[in-house]
Amino acid sequence: MNQPRRILFVCIHNSGRSQMAEAFLNDLGSPEYVAESAGVEPRSINPD
Repeated sequence: MNQPRRILFVCIHNSGRSQMAEAFLNDLGSPEYVAESAGVEPRSINPD
């Protein structure tokens, strides 16, 4: 069996959009893809 392709979403803080993109792909996407997210200056989740 082939291993899934890994996708990395990167942004500055990893506090919103990149985490959402990761969650959407992992939840709704094809099982042949696995997503992760990261930030170059990580912060906590933006409550707004």
